[in-house]
Amino acid sequence: MVASMSAFGQKMPLVHNSAPQRDSGWEGDMASRRFTSRYSEANTCFLLRDTQSVESALWEVAVVTIHKTKDTGEIGMRSSRETYGRSWEWLMAAVLLLAFVGGQSGAQGVGGGVDATAVARHMNIARERAGSQWMSAVDFLCSEEPDVGGRDQAPMIEPVQLFDNLFAIGRISTVVYAITTSAGIILIDSGYEGQEESVLMPGLAQLDLDPSNIKYVIIAHGHRDHFGGAKYLQDRFGVRVVMASADWDLVEQAASGSDALPPPTRDLDAVDGMSIVLGDTEVNIVAVPGHTPGAIGLVFPVQDGDSTHVAGLFGGTVLIAARMAEEPLQQYVRSIAHFAEVSGEMGVDVEIQNHPNFDGMLEKLAELERRETGAPHPFVVGEAAYQDFLNVISECTQSELARRGAG
Repeated sequence: MVASMSAFGQKMPLVHNSAPQRDSGWEGDMASRRFTSRYSEANTCFLLRDTQSVESALWEVAVVTIHKTKDTGEIGMRSSRETYGRSWEWLMAAVLLLAFVGGQSGAQGVGGGVDATAVARHMNIARERAGSQWMSAVDFLCSEEPDVGGRDQAPMIEPVQLFDNLFAIGRISTVVYAITTSAGIILIDSGYEGQEESVLMPGLAQLDLDPSNIKYVIIAHGHRDHFGGAKYLQDRFGVRVVMASADWDLVEQAASGSDALPPPTRDLDAVDGMSIVLGDTEVNIVAVPGHTPGAIGLVFPVQDGDSTHVAGLFGGTVLIAARMAEEPLQQYVRSIAHFAEVSGEMGVDVEIQNHPNFDGMLEKLAELERRETGAPHPFVVGEAAYQDFLNVISECTQSELARRGAG
């Protein structure tokens, strides 16, 4: 099957059926001499020839290269792993195109250029650690332009009890969790502003959770899809609002302009290593700056009948790494490592996300609905698998840094 795509007003063949061949006429050094410039992306098409999977590596780098030129405005071409074949013809077309763009880019270079070897290494590690369980996370997070959906208008999930003491409310892209304790309720995030009466309150009512029993709302990071309902909860029910100091600053600074959202009144500061204790439940806070300066992760116990498990929520996940600046992304990688260390020490074996776009939550919910007594719980992934999940996030982020020559 042959498809074509317009680039610079011309049609280019994208062939679906033949794999790239090893050819000594196209060694990395030769490509480097011919195409390396301040633009330098063409180099990436050849420096991966000795990787473990040549076919996959060449294709992935073609994606990286073409997207990079698109992002700088040089061309309007894009591709995706699912759509186009890994072909020698495609690789040659990409090389010719990149050679042309390299000659046209002038002063609009991209720093040190793509570190092709590092891109491939991080991609391969991400796939290896993902196995079949987290491949959807690789496909989403390692993409430069993942589909994050309609966010505030994404389809709603049916309010659901996940564990004896953990409930979920919200949309398929943004979830609020409710932890029930012997002394009241702790919410993780508060959803979008203006959706308190249409999403949050009806969800609580459907789960037979009384909002007057909410004692704390812990805000995982200071973006409006997480703290949007906090002022409503604070004003109406006297709920204590917990957020890292840096993100309190963030939401207060954003409380101006045409799209301003009045923040909740500054209340409790979340600090790395502290915990929120309510009745018989302790929620441990882990600082994970990067996505925002005060993003936090949470670790807490969940109960499944007679079995106790430990849930981990990495609350500052970057959904589109390509939009982040280099320094916050590097900090983000360090935060993932910190959270991995803490969650490993605490035995986290349950994975949940406040942005469950990429972790298979809908499939797990379907399994949970079909679950028979005594059957494995779909949200209990195991300690090793949880660490694999965090590793996938880290490796995909590091592949983005390597695309910028900053890995």
